Amino acid sequence: MKRLYNWTLSLADHPYAMWALVLVAFAESSFFPIPPDILMIPMIIARPNKAFLIAGVAMAASVIGGLLGYAIGALAFEQIGQPILQALGKGDAAAEFNERFNDMGFWPVLIAGMTPFPYKVITIMSGWTGMPLGTFIVTSIIARGARFFLVAGLLWKFGDPIRDFIEKRLGLALSLFLVVLLGGFALVKFI
Repeated sequence: MKRLYNWTLSLADHPYAMWALVLVAFAESSFFPIPPDILMIPMIIARPNKAFLIAGVAMAASVIGGLLGYAIGALAFEQIGQPILQALGKGDAAAEFNERFNDMGFWPVLIAGMTPFPYKVITIMSGWTGMPLGTFIVTSIIARGARFFLVAGLLWKFGDPIRDFIEKRLGLALSLFLVVLLGGFALVKFI
């Protein structure tokens, strides 16, 4: 895994780094284990004037890759989707999760798209459970856009000093924000 991580990171210095970002962001949404942030961060630090272009490319490629994950879940869950989920250690919970997934509406896609939870799991599950495609696409655009543009904005504004926070704590900060947001909705519901 460390070799794969280092290889992905090395792509940021490649002359075709933007195309590498497209490939990694696309693949990460359906089967690749390394998130596109690993490429985005050094690319943005090297070219802060292109921060939002880089984020937009990552978002578009990620959402399109998410459609592949959705198709895997909808059309080939047994052959492809289930082995991917098994490899991620999420296969056993799939059947139980299927029962509750669509009842939660767009929340699973939003949460997985913004937090460190593997987005590919949710893309495959969305197709497998038959989540409405329009809901999946809109929520994916919002979630992936928020995540990638937040990273780009922080790096554009603060540069390399914010890198450690993004790499080690941004996922936790986004997760805590979503917990507070969901808690607020639950509180309003019970008041």
